[in-house]
Amino acid sequence: MGRIATQKSGIRPIASVVAPFWLALGAALLLAACMPKEKVAELAEEVQAEPALAPVDQALAFPSQQIVGATVEPGRVRVALLVPLSGRYGGVSADLLDAAQMALFEIAGSGFELVPRDTAGTPEGAAEAARSALQDGAQIIIGPLLSASVTAVAGLARPNGVQIVGFSTDRTVAGDGVYLMGFLPDDQVNRVVSFARYQGLERFAALAPATPYGYAVTEALGRAAAENKAFVTHPAYYTPGQDATETVRQFARFESRSLALEAEKARVAGKTDDASKAALQRLEKSQTYGELPFDAVMLPDGGASLLAVAPLLPYFDIDPATVRYLGTGQWDDPRIGLEPSLIGGWFAASDPQRRAAFEVRFEQAFGRRPIRLATLAYDAVALAAVLAGDSGEPDFSREALDAESGYAGLDGIFRFRPDGTAERGLAILEVQRTGFRVIDPAPTTFAPAIN
Repeated sequence: MGRIATQKSGIRPIASVVAPFWLALGAALLLAACMPKEKVAELAEEVQAEPALAPVDQALAFPSQQIVGATVEPGRVRVALLVPLSGRYGGVSADLLDAAQMALFEIAGSGFELVPRDTAGTPEGAAEAARSALQDGAQIIIGPLLSASVTAVAGLARPNGVQIVGFSTDRTVAGDGVYLMGFLPDDQVNRVVSFARYQGLERFAALAPATPYGYAVTEALGRAAAENKAFVTHPAYYTPGQDATETVRQFARFESRSLALEAEKARVAGKTDDASKAALQRLEKSQTYGELPFDAVMLPDGGASLLAVAPLLPYFDIDPATVRYLGTGQWDDPRIGLEPSLIGGWFAASDPQRRAAFEVRFEQAFGRRPIRLATLAYDAVALAAVLAGDSGEPDFSREALDAESGYAGLDGIFRFRPDGTAERGLAILEVQRTGFRVIDPAPTTFAPAIN
């Protein structure tokens, strides 16, 4: 098995030897060669919703630099892992390091060496961590976490011919040797809209937070609707952390539908035929009258903000029995099943069964459940281990990373697009009271279907 290169800050070894239950994952990863708690929530949401950078300013702040690295002895492979082990995200980011160590012990060969470096959660810290790792002879860099740090590292990695596999979701920092493992909202929106359209839904709306992530998802919804020959209405936005009651009331067209109800009740009230009497009885139990201009609503939010907004929809008569609630990867949190209105909602994500097995092994090794992002670190190190091979001559080239048939990991199949972002095969999950149910499995290959 591989080993961990420590430094003075004291990177601790894996808590216990993890049995290699998933050694077969190493073979699965090589598809390219074989076939045509609050801080935790805050971290996950920031990675999902991080805003775009001003690339020019970042490039000026962190200029390119050639670095003379140490020579790696024959038969050994040196892989850098850059994560914020101190600073704002020091506590939760330890899960990324521990997940990386699991991949090291479960998949990597004896010559594989992991070189962890602390970015301190800042671009400046990331640049210093990258400089240190390159001086130590790192042949590929895994991480950092956020887009500003990825940009800082790229100025050092590119002139030294070293590729980066980062965890950001900001596509503006990808490309030219920078690859991103993060889940992009476009893939999730496309997948769930395509599925919903196949189920007969054709009118979509969005009720979104007024954040960069919310705007990005509503734009993706418009594109996905157009591709699937569906109709999308004008989105509505609310400010997270503030009362969204009035926003949802207007989104539901509650006033006009309430007036329409009173008008319809008045129309049938004076009639004595059985049909009119039955209609009046039904109307007496209703809050509104008339159809909404959508039969599916996208709610791209998560955590406490989603749980505060979701109950307002049925309150203003957007009935989840007739209007399908849709979400994104921010719904990948079992707590949302506690909100009755979200039960039966759909969203696209990786298959939870594969991740569940990893979480069990992680808890056995470290005594705690990992954060959701931990699988990204595991899969990135597993990818590096596979590309390292057994010959002691790793292939971390762009050609290898760009393999069209892709790779398979804990989060399912993935491959990198020409722009450096990850394309993923996602499942459709339905929210249940006690978790999620897969209602449409994730694909197992990127090969086109043959009918």
